[in-house]
Order: sequence, then C-alpha cells, then structure tokens
Amino acid sequence: MGRFFLFFSILGLLFSCSSASETSSSTKRNQGPVAHNTIVDCVLYDGMSKSSKELVKLSSETEVQVTDTVDYYFMKVRVVKDGQTYNGYLHRNCFGM
Repeated sequence: MGRFFLFFSILGLLFSCSSASETSSSTKRNQGPVAHNTIVDCVLYDGMSKSSKELVKLSSETEVQVTDTVDYYFMKVRVVKDGQTYNGYLHRNCFGM
C-alpha cells in the first residue's frame, strides 16, 4: 500500500510541475508591444550602450512601444517620430516605475 501511494504521489508531482511551466511560458508568448510614455528627454540608440549610434532624440511624454525588456539597463522599443518608424534601445531611466 505504501509503494502504491508513493508512486501516485510522485506521478502527481511530476504532472503539476509540467503544467505550471507550460502556463508561465504561454503568457509571455502572447504578449505584444506595450505602449509607454517617456518621463524625461531621451535618446534612442541602435545598440545597448551609451556609446552606440544615436538614432533619434525623444522629448518627454513621447509614446513608445516597448517590444522587449532585453537588458537590465536598456529596453527594446519602437517609436514613430515625424512619420518615420525607429526601432532601437532606450535606457530604463527614460520611464517611470
């Protein structure tokens, strides 16, 4: 009886772990770009460092679409300014909490 109970306990634990991992990964895949406004004047860069090429300067309250949070310091964004679409990286300090 003890082995029977142990077998089904382990089996139940395995199924619960696999279903939890599927749930957490599926929510990230369905999430698209999220619109945010900058709170200070910022520069959109083509890379993830301040020495990267500047693509465009953004004023405060510019709406950008955050497409990925790829780095601790930078976020990948898309912005439309003066009729042109730019894809690049903004420093996280450009946004509020």
